[in-house]
Amino acid sequence: MSLPAYFEEEILRNPSKRQFDAFSLSRLLNQVFDPTEGCKICILTDFDDPARWMKDHAYLTAEGFPVQKNAHKHFYETLHNSVMKELGMTGGDMFAYYCTNGSNLDMKDPCFDVNGNELSLDKDIYPNYDIILCITDWSATAPLTAKCKDFGFRGATLHGVNDIILNSGLAVDYDDVSADSERIRKAMTGADEIEIDFALEDGRVLTAWLGLDGQEAQKSHGLCRGMTPDVANLPAGEVYFVPKDARGHFPMKYEDGTLGVLDVVDRNIISSTLIEGNQATVDDHNKRLADDPMTGTLGELGFGTQVLPVSYSDIQDEKVLGTCHLATGRDDHLGGDIVPDMFKKHENSTHDDILFAPHKTPNFNISEVRMKRGDQQEVIIQDFKPADYIINALKR
Repeated sequence: MSLPAYFEEEILRNPSKRQFDAFSLSRLLNQVFDPTEGCKICILTDFDDPARWMKDHAYLTAEGFPVQKNAHKHFYETLHNSVMKELGMTGGDMFAYYCTNGSNLDMKDPCFDVNGNELSLDKDIYPNYDIILCITDWSATAPLTAKCKDFGFRGATLHGVNDIILNSGLAVDYDDVSADSERIRKAMTGADEIEIDFALEDGRVLTAWLGLDGQEAQKSHGLCRGMTPDVANLPAGEVYFVPKDARGHFPMKYEDGTLGVLDVVDRNIISSTLIEGNQATVDDHNKRLADDPMTGTLGELGFGTQVLPVSYSDIQDEKVLGTCHLATGRDDHLGGDIVPDMFKKHENSTHDDILFAPHKTPNFNISEVRMKRGDQQEVIIQDFKPADYIINALKR
């Protein structure tokens, strides 16, 4: 299945907005966190062995660690060279904690500074910094959202940061991002239900229905202004709902390329059936669903709102206009009712996005997404392209 012209022309070939430099970081922090004057800032990152790699920034001379090296070069160094002084900030310290090895899992409390000293996130970091940038391999949005309410800080999670993200999704004008997200949010808020049609290469069309009960749409727009505790997920640019109900079928592309069809009943994925690839991959998923059914509960339905180049990292690619994503697992950070204690094991209490986008899922197409709101019915997406209703909303 070839990529739609919209992606080829407007996204895949879209040049970077600008190179991520000191100006970009200054503008990003100023726009996201205004005010910054007088705020104490720090950076968190993650390693399997944080005591070893954080001491004297040992990771900088080792192979690998691309995210951590980006955190040091583009944030830690630039903060100290000019940006903290320009924005009237203090601090600029960098700490490392243990990798969670799962999306949005709660973090262990120990962390380490550049001198190799062991510290406590709860005692030494969260209470003592006003702004925390979490630049990591694994997303920490959910646990930091909970911690910011306990300790009063503001922050941003930027997991999986690569050069494409730096030069596009983090180098845009976030006032524009917020405005576009709000336009699409208004166009979709109060939706009663969403239907998504997936066209498979074998000619079948699968339909997933999600009941939303007229809830107010939420937005991830990147702004944490004022002094209210909050955590932004960057790059931002998304409108999302917490499903109240779901049923039907949708395709799933596993990490090894295996394709399956997921059967959804009462908001829960109950089984997967092989389309092509490795039967053992599907069997493993079914065993996990049987062992801990909460791992299959749908906790989010999201829609991208930005025109950005594909980064091959879901943190940015799920924010691309014309894509949508579902997520399973915990959704308490989104205002939902699925919390870590509901899972059989701690390591199961993840929030895992399932992104539908041409570069990610070329084996099937989102032929149409429909919204029903009272008597109003609108097409939202056609063939991975925003429909006229969304395009017109962006012009308002």
